[in-house]
Amino acid sequence: MQDIVIGVDVGTGSARAGAFTPQGAMLGQAARPIRMWRPRADFVQQSSDDIWQAVCAAVRGALRDLGPVRVLGMGFDATCSLVVLDAEFRPVSISPQGEPEQDVMVWMDHRAAAEAEAINAGEHEVLRYVGGRISLEMQAPKLLWLKRHRPQAWARAAHVFDLPDYLTWRATGSLARSLCSTVCKWTYLGHEGRWDADFFHAIGLGELADEGFRRIGTEILPPGQRLGTLGAEAAAALGLEAGIPVGASAIDAHAGGLGVIGAALNGVAPDAATLNRRVALVGGTSSCHMAVSPEARFVPGVWGPYHSAMLPGLWLNEGGQSATGALIDHVITTHAAYPAMAAAAQQAGETIYQSLNRKLADMAEGLPFPALLTEGLHVMPDFHGNRSPRADASLRGMVSGLRLAAGEEDLALLYLATVQAVAYGTRHIIEAMNAQGYAIDTVMACGGGTKNPVFLREHADATGCQLVLPREPEAILLGAAMLGATAGGVQDSLAGAMAAMSGAGEVIAPGDAAVRRYHDAKYAVFRRMHDDQLAYRALMQAR
Repeated sequence: MQDIVIGVDVGTGSARAGAFTPQGAMLGQAARPIRMWRPRADFVQQSSDDIWQAVCAAVRGALRDLGPVRVLGMGFDATCSLVVLDAEFRPVSISPQGEPEQDVMVWMDHRAAAEAEAINAGEHEVLRYVGGRISLEMQAPKLLWLKRHRPQAWARAAHVFDLPDYLTWRATGSLARSLCSTVCKWTYLGHEGRWDADFFHAIGLGELADEGFRRIGTEILPPGQRLGTLGAEAAAALGLEAGIPVGASAIDAHAGGLGVIGAALNGVAPDAATLNRRVALVGGTSSCHMAVSPEARFVPGVWGPYHSAMLPGLWLNEGGQSATGALIDHVITTHAAYPAMAAAAQQAGETIYQSLNRKLADMAEGLPFPALLTEGLHVMPDFHGNRSPRADASLRGMVSGLRLAAGEEDLALLYLATVQAVAYGTRHIIEAMNAQGYAIDTVMACGGGTKNPVFLREHADATGCQLVLPREPEAILLGAAMLGATAGGVQDSLAGAMAAMSGAGEVIAPGDAAVRRYHDAKYAVFRRMHDDQLAYRALMQAR
């Protein structure tokens, strides 16, 4: 009988499950889609029941072909979406139309812009630990929106979870929350082990404090700590035995960070100095950039510092881009040349990305390096606002250099310029972190975007950093499995799980001096486009 640990990852569009050996080798995986509703601009909603059903199907799928197994532990990660349940743990609709099953406000939902601005106007002390300004993607603004705009739903909201914690509750019945989600998205002060009651009173959510924070969590556990065992009902739905240890959860990006940032490089495990030079880039619908240090570093516009939110005893700084994979998809699928090119790619048995990459390679033939194709085409990627380091959700995308054409080559060029813009966003975040004590020159990359060689090449060249890919490509699932391995005692600690289960793979070096000079120039344009956008606003406001 094979001993395994199971990792479950719930992203924006799907639930995935992976079965791993205690040494971190994947034996099986499966994915199932989850539904999403967008009733109006900036509103993005899901159903917790639909998500749980997808999780159950994914776990069953991952184990289908494995034969007899003994599951030693189970871990969950998910997006930092908001789940609202009533006193009987039934869904409470967060939808403006009141659809009963839509009880999840997705992380990328931006309806709470006014509430975030109102909170930030108070300049509360706790905001020092979220980069100086709370994001409308965090939970306090979302809760305040619910109270203001859906008061009946707020009155019914007896249990409010971050999605990763909802999953562990669904699996075990435990109401314990993870330090990862509560510190990173809820303003829990992990270094002091407390909620700030004065903050919640000041922003208009004082009833949470008056109730002793029972709605949002009174037992807070570090990621990977055993919080319970798999209950009989959940076990039956998942196709597993009851009693399997389940670890406190993590946000999906942080699970990816666990899966890559501690990997040995050239056979050498990282020490404190090495970690100071690393950032974990988790690329998917959005991107997160995570770095850790033994002391608290306050990086303007970068979330954190968060104490022990990812690695025990270390402070975490988390940069991010609100739309990366989602932005690239948007640019491609809304272009006039997309339908014909997508149909041709399907007929050829390749993805649209493979087709575009091949088109770019043909167009770049004879050039010193492919990035030169976009010398006159520039993109500001803040179509969904800027998470880091500008922390300005009101920013919007810009494109400079379009011509009166919309063929396949035009789509390929716009795609490349967008990928480069995303890479410049990463460079901007790294510069902000390095200005506060980091010395980052190595990007430990994982996630969907890192399966694209153009994405990888442009990130290495644009940042001037070496990119290191994980030995296990599904590093986010592996990170979730590490939580299960720690909970089940398979590994003695989360740090031990990282050392035993992760490893480095391919290393991509940045280009030569000519490539660097080119990207330096384009990065200057990237920075100038922001200044220009603010100048345009000032002109319009002066009318």
